[in-house]
Amino acid sequence: MSYSVGQVAGFAGVTVRTLHHYDEIGLLVPGERSHAGHRRYGDADLDRLQQILFYRELGFPLDEVADLLDDPDADPQAHLRRQHDLLTARIGRLQDMAAAVERAMEARRMNVRLTPEEKFEVFGDFDPDRYAEEAERRWGGTDAYKESQRRTATYTKEDWKRLKDEFDAIHRKMADLLAQGVPADSEAAMDVAEEHRRFIGGAYYDCTYEIHTGLGEMYVADERFTATYEAIHPGLAVYMRDAMLANAVRHM
Repeated sequence: MSYSVGQVAGFAGVTVRTLHHYDEIGLLVPGERSHAGHRRYGDADLDRLQQILFYRELGFPLDEVADLLDDPDADPQAHLRRQHDLLTARIGRLQDMAAAVERAMEARRMNVRLTPEEKFEVFGDFDPDRYAEEAERRWGGTDAYKESQRRTATYTKEDWKRLKDEFDAIHRKMADLLAQGVPADSEAAMDVAEEHRRFIGGAYYDCTYEIHTGLGEMYVADERFTATYEAIHPGLAVYMRDAMLANAVRHM
Protein backbone atom coordinates (compact mmCIF):
# COMPACT_ATOMS: atom_id res chain seq x y z
CA MET A 1 0.00 0.00 0.00
CA SER A 2 1.38 3.40 -0.94
CA TYR A 3 0.07 6.93 -0.76
CA SER A 4 0.36 10.08 -2.85
CA VAL A 5 2.06 13.21 -1.56
CA GLY A 6 -1.34 14.87 -1.21
CA GLN A 7 -2.71 12.00 0.87
CA VAL A 8 0.32 12.01 3.16
CA ALA A 9 0.10 15.77 3.59
CA GLY A 10 -3.53 15.31 4.69
CA PHE A 11 -2.67 12.47 7.08
CA ALA A 12 0.21 14.31 8.74
CA GLY A 13 -1.19 17.83 8.76
CA VAL A 14 1.73 19.28 6.77
CA THR A 15 1.87 20.99 3.40
CA VAL A 16 2.76 19.32 0.12
CA ARG A 17 5.54 21.90 -0.19
CA THR A 18 7.02 20.69 3.11
CA LEU A 19 7.09 17.09 1.88
CA HIS A 20 8.71 18.19 -1.38
CA HIS A 21 11.36 20.05 0.61
CA TYR A 22 12.05 17.04 2.83
CA ASP A 23 12.53 14.97 -0.32
CA GLU A 24 14.85 17.55 -1.90
CA ILE A 25 17.16 17.66 1.13
CA GLY A 26 17.12 13.88 1.56
CA LEU A 27 15.32 13.91 4.90
CA LEU A 28 12.29 11.95 3.68
CA VAL A 29 12.73 10.38 0.26
CA PRO A 30 9.60 8.44 -0.76
CA GLY A 31 10.26 4.77 -1.32
CA GLU A 32 8.35 4.58 -4.59
CA ARG A 33 7.52 6.53 -7.72
CA SER A 34 4.52 6.10 -9.96
CA HIS A 35 4.92 5.41 -13.66
CA ALA A 36 4.45 9.14 -14.20
CA GLY A 37 7.23 9.91 -11.74
CA HIS A 38 4.99 11.06 -8.88
CA ARG A 39 6.04 10.46 -5.28
CA ARG A 40 4.48 7.46 -3.50
CA TYR A 41 4.94 6.90 0.23
CA GLY A 42 4.89 3.49 1.90
CA ASP A 43 4.41 2.48 5.54
CA ALA A 44 8.12 2.83 6.31
CA ASP A 45 8.07 6.37 4.89
CA LEU A 46 5.10 7.25 7.10
CA ASP A 47 6.92 5.88 10.15
CA ARG A 48 9.92 8.07 9.35
CA LEU A 49 7.68 11.09 8.84
CA GLN A 50 6.16 10.53 12.27
CA GLN A 51 9.64 10.61 13.79
CA ILE A 52 10.54 13.75 11.85
CA LEU A 53 7.41 15.54 13.00
CA PHE A 54 8.02 14.46 16.59
CA TYR A 55 11.48 16.04 16.64
CA ARG A 56 10.26 19.11 14.75
CA GLU A 57 7.49 19.60 17.33
CA LEU A 58 10.21 19.66 19.98
CA GLY A 59 11.99 22.38 18.03
CA PHE A 60 14.88 20.44 16.49
CA PRO A 61 16.28 21.99 13.28
CA LEU A 62 16.17 19.80 10.19
CA ASP A 63 19.90 19.03 10.15
CA GLU A 64 19.72 17.68 13.72
CA VAL A 65 16.66 15.61 12.84
CA ALA A 66 18.62 14.06 9.97
CA ASP A 67 21.50 13.26 12.32
CA LEU A 68 19.18 11.63 14.84
CA LEU A 69 17.51 9.46 12.21
CA ASP A 70 20.51 8.57 10.06
CA ASP A 71 23.67 8.78 12.20
CA PRO A 72 24.22 5.49 14.07
CA ASP A 73 26.49 7.32 16.54
CA ALA A 74 23.94 10.01 17.40
CA ASP A 75 22.69 9.97 20.98
CA PRO A 76 18.94 10.71 20.97
CA GLN A 77 18.91 10.83 24.77
CA ALA A 78 21.45 13.64 24.87
CA HIS A 79 19.54 15.61 22.23
CA LEU A 80 16.26 15.11 24.03
CA ARG A 81 17.78 16.11 27.38
CA ARG A 82 19.05 19.37 25.87
CA GLN A 83 15.69 20.06 24.26
CA HIS A 84 13.90 19.30 27.51
CA ASP A 85 15.96 21.99 29.25
CA LEU A 86 15.08 24.50 26.51
CA LEU A 87 11.37 23.64 26.69
CA THR A 88 11.37 23.92 30.48
CA ALA A 89 12.93 27.38 30.26
CA ARG A 90 10.39 28.39 27.60
CA ILE A 91 7.48 27.16 29.74
CA GLY A 92 8.76 29.24 32.65
CA ARG A 93 8.99 32.33 30.48
CA LEU A 94 5.49 31.78 29.09
CA GLN A 95 4.11 31.44 32.61
CA ASP A 96 5.70 34.76 33.56
CA MET A 97 4.23 36.36 30.44
CA ALA A 98 0.78 34.96 31.23
CA ALA A 99 0.94 36.45 34.72
CA ALA A 100 2.00 39.81 33.26
CA VAL A 101 -0.88 39.78 30.77
CA GLU A 102 -3.33 39.00 33.56
CA ARG A 103 -2.06 42.04 35.50
CA ALA A 104 -2.41 44.17 32.37
CA MET A 105 -5.98 42.94 31.82
CA GLU A 106 -6.89 43.77 35.41
CA ALA A 107 -5.33 47.22 35.10
CA ARG A 108 -7.29 47.89 31.93
CA ARG A 109 -10.54 46.69 33.50
CA MET A 110 -10.05 49.17 36.35
CA ASN A 111 -8.90 51.90 33.94
CA VAL A 112 -5.47 52.06 35.59
CA ARG A 113 -2.53 53.25 33.48
CA LEU A 114 0.26 50.69 33.16
CA THR A 115 3.58 51.59 34.75
CA PRO A 116 6.72 51.42 32.56
CA GLU A 117 7.70 48.18 34.31
CA GLU A 118 4.31 46.58 33.63
CA LYS A 119 4.37 47.75 30.01
CA PHE A 120 7.76 46.12 29.59
CA GLU A 121 6.42 42.87 31.03
CA VAL A 122 3.52 42.91 28.60
CA PHE A 123 5.50 43.80 25.48
CA GLY A 124 8.75 42.00 26.34
CA ASP A 125 11.91 43.00 24.52
CA PHE A 126 9.89 44.81 21.87
CA ASP A 127 8.72 47.60 24.12
CA PRO A 128 8.43 50.50 21.63
CA ASP A 129 10.38 53.05 23.68
CA ARG A 130 13.30 50.72 24.25
CA TYR A 131 13.11 49.53 20.65
CA ALA A 132 13.63 53.10 19.43
CA GLU A 133 16.46 53.67 21.91
CA GLU A 134 18.23 50.58 20.61
CA ALA A 135 17.95 51.94 17.08
CA GLU A 136 19.36 55.32 18.12
CA ARG A 137 22.29 53.84 20.02
CA ARG A 138 23.29 51.38 17.32
CA TRP A 139 22.86 53.54 14.21
CA GLY A 140 22.87 57.07 15.56
CA GLY A 141 19.30 57.34 14.23
CA THR A 142 18.34 60.45 16.15
CA ASP A 143 15.64 61.33 13.60
CA ALA A 144 14.19 57.84 13.83
CA TYR A 145 14.16 58.02 17.61
CA LYS A 146 12.42 61.41 17.66
CA GLU A 147 9.86 60.20 15.12
CA SER A 148 9.14 57.11 17.19
CA GLN A 149 8.75 59.17 20.34
CA ARG A 150 6.41 61.58 18.55
CA ARG A 151 4.18 58.80 17.24
CA THR A 152 4.04 56.62 20.34
CA ALA A 153 3.29 59.58 22.64
CA THR A 154 -0.29 59.54 21.32
CA TYR A 155 -0.84 55.76 21.44
CA THR A 156 -3.54 54.42 23.71
CA LYS A 157 -3.52 51.01 25.38
CA GLU A 158 -5.79 49.80 22.58
CA ASP A 159 -3.23 51.00 20.05
CA TRP A 160 -0.45 49.11 21.84
CA LYS A 161 -2.55 45.95 21.95
CA ARG A 162 -3.36 46.19 18.24
CA LEU A 163 0.28 46.80 17.31
CA LYS A 164 1.48 43.93 19.48
CA ASP A 165 -1.06 41.56 17.92
CA GLU A 166 0.03 42.59 14.43
CA PHE A 167 3.72 42.20 15.25
CA ASP A 168 3.12 38.80 16.87
CA ALA A 169 1.26 37.66 13.74
CA ILE A 170 4.27 38.57 11.58
CA HIS A 171 6.58 36.63 13.88
CA ARG A 172 4.27 33.60 13.73
CA LYS A 173 4.33 33.70 9.94
CA MET A 174 8.12 33.68 9.96
CA ALA A 175 8.24 30.91 12.59
CA ASP A 176 5.85 28.78 10.51
CA LEU A 177 8.11 29.11 7.47
CA LEU A 178 11.12 28.10 9.58
CA ALA A 179 9.21 25.11 10.97
CA GLN A 180 8.34 24.00 7.43
CA GLY A 181 11.99 24.13 6.40
CA VAL A 182 11.46 26.98 3.92
CA PRO A 183 14.83 28.66 3.22
CA ALA A 184 15.36 32.14 4.69
CA ASP A 185 16.20 33.54 1.26
CA SER A 186 13.01 32.19 -0.32
CA GLU A 187 10.39 34.51 -1.76
CA ALA A 188 7.99 33.56 1.04
CA ALA A 189 10.44 34.43 3.83
CA MET A 190 11.57 37.63 2.12
CA ASP A 191 7.94 38.71 1.74
CA VAL A 192 7.36 38.30 5.47
CA ALA A 193 10.59 40.19 6.16
CA GLU A 194 9.28 43.04 3.98
CA GLU A 195 5.99 42.96 5.92
CA HIS A 196 8.08 43.20 9.11
CA ARG A 197 9.98 46.23 7.79
CA ARG A 198 6.81 48.01 6.68
CA PHE A 199 5.18 47.37 10.04
CA ILE A 200 8.04 49.13 11.82
CA GLY A 201 7.85 51.98 9.32
CA GLY A 202 4.12 52.35 9.80
CA ALA A 203 4.15 52.14 13.58
CA TYR A 204 7.38 53.75 14.76
CA TYR A 205 9.81 55.34 12.29
CA ASP A 206 10.98 55.24 8.69
CA CYS A 207 12.70 51.85 8.56
CA THR A 208 15.09 51.84 5.60
CA TYR A 209 16.57 48.59 4.34
CA GLU A 210 19.89 49.55 5.93
CA ILE A 211 18.24 50.05 9.31
CA HIS A 212 16.21 46.87 8.87
CA THR A 213 19.28 44.70 8.21
CA GLY A 214 20.91 46.32 11.23
CA LEU A 215 17.93 45.27 13.32
CA GLY A 216 18.36 41.74 12.02
CA GLU A 217 21.98 41.73 13.15
CA MET A 218 20.89 43.01 16.57
CA TYR A 219 18.40 40.15 16.91
CA VAL A 220 21.36 37.76 16.83
CA ALA A 221 23.99 39.88 18.59
CA ASP A 222 21.85 41.13 21.48
CA GLU A 223 20.96 38.27 23.82
CA ARG A 224 17.75 39.98 24.91
CA PHE A 225 16.38 40.04 21.38
CA THR A 226 17.75 36.56 20.67
CA ALA A 227 15.96 35.16 23.72
CA THR A 228 12.68 36.75 22.59
CA TYR A 229 12.84 35.13 19.16
CA GLU A 230 14.15 31.80 20.45
CA ALA A 231 11.12 31.64 22.75
CA ILE A 232 8.88 31.86 19.69
CA HIS A 233 10.79 29.16 17.80
CA PRO A 234 14.35 27.83 18.15
CA GLY A 235 16.57 29.31 15.47
CA LEU A 236 14.15 32.15 14.65
CA ALA A 237 16.59 34.97 15.47
CA VAL A 238 19.11 33.80 12.86
CA TYR A 239 16.33 32.97 10.39
CA MET A 240 14.85 36.46 10.78
CA ARG A 241 18.24 38.09 10.26
CA ASP A 242 18.93 36.06 7.11
CA ALA A 243 15.48 36.73 5.66
CA MET A 244 15.78 40.47 6.38
CA LEU A 245 19.18 40.61 4.72
CA ALA A 246 17.98 38.66 1.69
CA ASN A 247 14.99 40.98 1.38
CA ALA A 248 17.22 44.06 1.51
CA VAL A 249 19.47 42.64 -1.20
CA ARG A 250 16.40 41.89 -3.30
CA HIS A 251 15.24 45.51 -3.13
CA MET A 252 18.61 47.25 -3.15
